[in-house]
Amino acid sequence: MKITKKLIETKLKNVIDPELGINIVDLGLIYNIKIHHPSSIIHHQSVIITMTLTSPGCPLAAVFQPMVRQALADIPKFDPYKDLTLELTFDPPWHQDMMSERARAEMGF
Repeated sequence: MKITKKLIETKLKNVIDPELGINIVDLGLIYNIKIHHPSSIIHHQSVIITMTLTSPGCPLAAVFQPMVRQALADIPKFDPYKDLTLELTFDPPWHQDMMSERARAEMGF
């Protein structure tokens, strides 16, 4: 199975922020998804996800990494513990405008 950005985004929509009740994609916490397909050097697909949190002091920082890995665990021939790199960044800082229209509506913005 070829891994695509759309597949990863779909899986990540199952990761719900426990405090806000909205998935991390609609919250705008996923900044980038890079997919490296097999080559002569890398013999398996690997994924790099750059994400943020709603604030640098977010108490859920340690919670999201295992949730993201678990959400991707059922992709055939993909090991989210070997083939996934999660990069946490606060540049640019997250703000409410990064949320999808649906998420803003759910939160009353």
